Amino acid sequence: MLPYGRQSIAEDDVRAVTEVLRGDWLTTGPAVDLFEAELARWTGGVPCVAVTSGTAALHVAYVAAGVRPGDEVITSPLTFVATAATAALRGARVVFADVQPDTGNLDPDAAAALVTGRTRAITAVDYAGHPADYDELRAVTDRCGAVLIGDAAHSIGSAYKDRPVGALADLTTFSFFPTKTVTTAEGGAVAAVDPGRFATAARFRNHGLVRDPAEQRDPEHGGWHQEVHDFGLNYRLPDVLCALGASQLRRLGRFRARRAELVARYNALLAGLPGLTLPAQRAYTAPSWHLYPLRIGDGRRREVYERMRAAGIGVQVNYLPAYWHPVFEDLGYRRGLCPAAEAYYAEQLSLPLYPDLTDAEQGWVVECLAAILT
Repeated sequence: MLPYGRQSIAEDDVRAVTEVLRGDWLTTGPAVDLFEAELARWTGGVPCVAVTSGTAALHVAYVAAGVRPGDEVITSPLTFVATAATAALRGARVVFADVQPDTGNLDPDAAAALVTGRTRAITAVDYAGHPADYDELRAVTDRCGAVLIGDAAHSIGSAYKDRPVGALADLTTFSFFPTKTVTTAEGGAVAAVDPGRFATAARFRNHGLVRDPAEQRDPEHGGWHQEVHDFGLNYRLPDVLCALGASQLRRLGRFRARRAELVARYNALLAGLPGLTLPAQRAYTAPSWHLYPLRIGDGRRREVYERMRAAGIGVQVNYLPAYWHPVFEDLGYRRGLCPAAEAYYAEQLSLPLYPDLTDAEQGWVVECLAAILT
């Protein structure tokens, strides 16, 4: 089965991991600092906190944003469920705003219409790697005093109006799952513009421990002393995985270039095929494409999905609208809430896209799709 996404592992990655395994540190050592520093090069210098997954990154971001029970978090339904679930786990009420029909990104006007006095955060999702409209969303959060969060699980290395993802929102979350542009096997990170939110994120990922005597309430103990002021969790990403991530980040430019090349070839090869809507791109963005999201009309998405997979091509659908999951239905959410997102989902299909996909393999994907459609 030709997958829709997969990791790209080179000998440099293997050597980086092996060096850690032969060294003195397996977790919370120098490789973590190195990885966070390498990542900050891609966020315009905004400091980053490495954590165990993209889901953990969202949880940490909501903590750093001060999301508490009774607050409201506005977000897109066209995302993996974790974007909403981690807000709900903080006790917030998740408010789903509709998406732009062409990009699948959160519609700033739809988000603005749902703001209330309880809105604590608005979380955009850079769907498929295309940055959301952050300037418009920033205007909304500025008016209501909310925190702007960017779920950049798909978009590491992307730019919006010549500014890097990671520097656009107050807090930005990344995922390093194997199908993503950069992988640590499992892992994530939070970029925080405000030093106070950065400190909160860093403490929360390490049980909430306070080690600096200047910040401790009981500093009379010895150097061993550490204390917890607010509960946290163990979301530490180990050195062995950070070493892999740092090595991968050195090839991010090449990964992005190859993905862009493949997207351009798909666009050219698929142009004119009946029933297809190709991915949109705003002129002021430089996406780091994670997905190649087609829309297949005429009610044929399921047929195409099943026939492509039967041919050995692992197409995928991204994503079931978050509030369609039974857990949200149990909380009172109903279908029909976001018509544009539901219409997008009904037609969406992701074709294989990853740096090691060859031109010949891509040609096979296009030939199979064309044969089905015509």
